[in-house]
Amino acid sequence: MSTFVLLHGAWHGGWAWQRVVPALRAAGHEVHAPTLTGLSDRAHLLTPQVGLSTHVQDVVALLEAHDLRDVVLVGHSYAGQVVTGVADRVPERLARRVHLDAFVGDDGEAAIDLLPETVAGHYREAVAGPGFGWLVPVRPLERLGVSERADLDWLAPRLTPHPWLTYTEPLRLTGGAGRVPGVFVECVDWMRVFTAQAERAAARGWPVHEIATGHEAMVTAPGELAELLLGIAAA
Repeated sequence: MSTFVLLHGAWHGGWAWQRVVPALRAAGHEVHAPTLTGLSDRAHLLTPQVGLSTHVQDVVALLEAHDLRDVVLVGHSYAGQVVTGVADRVPERLARRVHLDAFVGDDGEAAIDLLPETVAGHYREAVAGPGFGWLVPVRPLERLGVSERADLDWLAPRLTPHPWLTYTEPLRLTGGAGRVPGVFVECVDWMRVFTAQAERAAARGWPVHEIATGHEAMVTAPGELAELLLGIAAA
């Protein structure tokens, strides 16, 4: 049996995986879905100093406190940066890393550098305006490929602003991440912001899978995503 650690993306919390977790546990796996510092139920810890290194430490501390090993570490969207940082810090604890429509950063790269130029421009404008210079305001869910009213109603009230430093702080890697096999999953039924990241993963020889849904696959296609994760863990 595997241990899954599921990391949410910007604006979300560990609750975002609620529709995926039961299927993984029913198959006999241990599952953790933490909320990163400053988000959702941990929004009371939000400060301008919360950055990528904060979130990497969140996950490293979780792995060490629970002495988790042979972990399948899954990161959605922004959390691809966190996955890479964690894989570099504690590669011996990870069996595999999965980047779900997520960043695949290299040493010295920040998340904002990996977004398409137009999207990155929208982020910077939002941060400079309603984000007060240090927050990324919540993006409209429709732009992320969420169209069902029930999904919109479930997601929207739970989303919280995201610390901008997590997008501007670069990865600092020492080579450990290369020891952890990677897998990429691209969500292809939306504007496909992460296609360049899928291509980067493929160039590294990683398996690349596609799910015909919007960016929020854990909400809009939880059954298909869970089945795919189970297959990845068993590979």
